[in-house]
Parts: sequence; C-alpha cells; structure tokens
Amino acid sequence: MARRESAAAGPGSRALIVDLIRSSGPISRVELVNATGLTQPTISNIVRRLIDDGVVRETGDTVATRGKPRAMLIINSRAAYGVGIHVGSDALTCVVTDTRGGTVGRALIAGPSANAAPGGPRPGGGTDSGGGTGPGGTGSGRTRSGGGKNSGDTGDAVEQLAALYRDVTEGLGLEPQSVAGLAVVGPGPVDLARGGFLAPPGLPQWAGLDLADTLAARLDIPVLVDSDAAAATVGEFWSRQVSRDRTFGCLYMNSGIGSGVVLDGALHRGSSSNAGKIGHVAVIRDGETCPCGNRGCLEMYAAPRAVVRRARAVPGLADRLQISPDDPDAWAFDVLARAALYGDEQARALVDESAALLAEGAVALVNLWDLDTLVLAGPGFVVAGSIYVSEVRRRLAECAYTRGVHGVRVDLSSNPRDAAAIGGAALVLQGSVAPGHGPELTART
Repeated sequence: MARRESAAAGPGSRALIVDLIRSSGPISRVELVNATGLTQPTISNIVRRLIDDGVVRETGDTVATRGKPRAMLIINSRAAYGVGIHVGSDALTCVVTDTRGGTVGRALIAGPSANAAPGGPRPGGGTDSGGGTGPGGTGSGRTRSGGGKNSGDTGDAVEQLAALYRDVTEGLGLEPQSVAGLAVVGPGPVDLARGGFLAPPGLPQWAGLDLADTLAARLDIPVLVDSDAAAATVGEFWSRQVSRDRTFGCLYMNSGIGSGVVLDGALHRGSSSNAGKIGHVAVIRDGETCPCGNRGCLEMYAAPRAVVRRARAVPGLADRLQISPDDPDAWAFDVLARAALYGDEQARALVDESAALLAEGAVALVNLWDLDTLVLAGPGFVVAGSIYVSEVRRRLAECAYTRGVHGVRVDLSSNPRDAAAIGGAALVLQGSVAPGHGPELTART
C-alpha cells in the first residue's frame, strides 16, 4: 500500500474528497474526517459545496451510532457526462460515460484513413459492444457503425469528430450543459498545451492539427487532447473505483505499447505529458531500428503489428489463417490470437513470444514505480488477453523486486478495446468534478 499523507485544506481538498467518495462510497462525513485528517468543519463545507454542485448526493441510508445517525455519501452518477473519442488508424470510437464511469453510449465509425483499407474496418478490428443505459434510464445507449467521410483531409477529420460528437450526444438526448467536455485521444506523442498530436503513427493527417481549439470553437465545449495510454490508465482507475492509496499502473497495447501510472489519485504526466512510453524501452541489444531513433524497442517485437509481420513471414501461416496482405494489422492480430487460443502451434508460439517480452516490460514498470496494481488494456488484449495476463503474473511472481514484500495484482480490462475512449471520458470528468487531480478544463474559443 502506498503511504498516506494528510492533506491540508486547500484547492486539492475537493479533489481528495471526491476521490475518496468515488472509491469508497457510500461513506460518511466522519469517515472522511478519519481518512483525510481534515477537520469536521472543513469536511462539512466541502461536502456541502459538492452537494450544491450536484456532484455528490446523500443515499438516504444512515448508519446508527450512539449519537446522531450518519448520512452516507456517494457520487451522483448523473452530475455530468464525459465524452471520449479514440482516434485509431482505421476507426473512430466515441464513448459517453456518467460521473461514476458507467458507459451510457457508444459509436464506432470508419476513420478518415479507412479508405486506405478496402471495405473500411474489418470485423474483429473494431467490434461493437453494447451501449449501456442512457441518462433517462430507458436503455438509450446505442452502438453504431458506418457513416462519416473517408477522407484524409484534416478539415474533414475535424468535421468528422464534431459530427460524431453531435450524433452521439444528441442521439442520447443529453442536454448540452450536462456534458463536461470532450477528450480526443490517440497514439502519442501529444502536445497537451497546444491540444494536438505531434506525429501519430499511421495517422499523418492528424499531425500538427490544433484539435482542441478547433473543436472547442465548433462545439462550444471544453476539449482536450491526450494519449491513448494515459487516457486508458485514468479510465481504468476511475471506473474500477480504485482507492487513491493504491499505486496503480496500466499497460496499454494497440498498434504500439504504452503505459501510465496513477499516484495519490493523479496521473503522473512527466514534463510534457508524454510519460510512460514503455514501448520504447530497448529489449533487444542492437535490434531493429525504431522510428523513435532507438534500436530494439519493445513495441518493435511485441506489439500486434510486429507479431503480424512475423506471422506473414512464416511459410503458409497467413494463407492457412486467411490473412491477406491487405488486411489491417489489428484485424490480422485478432485472427492470429484466436488461432493461438484454439491450439495452432505456430500462432501460439508468436503470441507467447510477444507475451514474454511484454512481461519483461511489466517487470520494469513495476520495479520502477513499486506498483501494487496493474491492468492490461487496449485492443491488443481483446482476444488473447488471458495469455498476456498469465505470463505477466508469472514473471512478476518470479522477478518483481518487491515480491517478498507485497504481491502485484494483475487484471485484464473489462473492456480492453474501448479502454482509451472510456478513459478519455474519465479524463474530462476528473478534470471537471475533481479539479486538481485531472487536466484543467477550460472552454476555448
């Protein structure tokens, strides 16, 4: 367990209280006093403001004590809604979540670069999931596919993001004032201050585009841009109701490999908000040259596109699994992973090799941050997640530096394919209802 520090009353106190109610609720005011070290009047004032703002509500339940019964507090799930859009190489995924992290709507459409692959996203590369229950409690959450323009023009890309946001929020019947904001997440590196991607792999049309300012002006809402790995980390922390006492980490695998760490309830960002690039740690001495300039990087050997490349080089394997040269790597990897699970020895050997290398990255991440909780998230874990989780658990049990002091809990995301989009929504909500732990949310015009 991470050491707990008492927080002085100040700007961060609201974030602290929201985080404790989120992860521990229902919880009483007295329990908040004991957990934080803040005074009873301070807790009462903060809770009163949170109730007035609609972020927290009393459940109606009470705990009997010798004195006055204690009212229990929980996060109001309908206080605000966050919207996250994940920018993938061939698809855009939009997810809307409520304040407690529950998914209320989802849509998947072909992305601006999908015309590069015949027929757009292949089945398995962007499989839809259920939409959940909408804000009216009538099952208005939905899943959609298709639609949108398939153009590489950056203007069309921005318009497609704006149209997707409008389509999903209006389809769910959300009032504009109920939406805390929009987060657009994708492969890094990102320029968080400017609000855009620098050089997203496989998405050159998005590089240098001021997404945050442009979208905020079109939609009249706060917009932020962040990396998919950072978003997935916050999303898993938020929706799992993980305690801020945990030292929490996430390994994210899509076309590349990234990671994130949450310390004392806040994502560790680094000086430019590009921390956690575990995929660019060298694992093979004098290995293949990586676009980052390094040699032998983890994602050059363990990421789906690298595994698919080696699979296509195995005589007869691609033909036997009906993987064509034109198939997107994400779809081809799902086919390969499924074959590995069903006993294909050649496919299993390739996936096992990837899992072994990823586990080495997990050991490095755990040793650097002394993690006690690690979640694997991202489309790369949708089919063969069980193989990766088992290998990571095995390697940590053998090699984690602190294995004699504490164990490390390793889990698979409950929704690995949508983890980044869900995380984008969580970033927005954290910055809105718990300012001080999340990114600053300001409307841009």
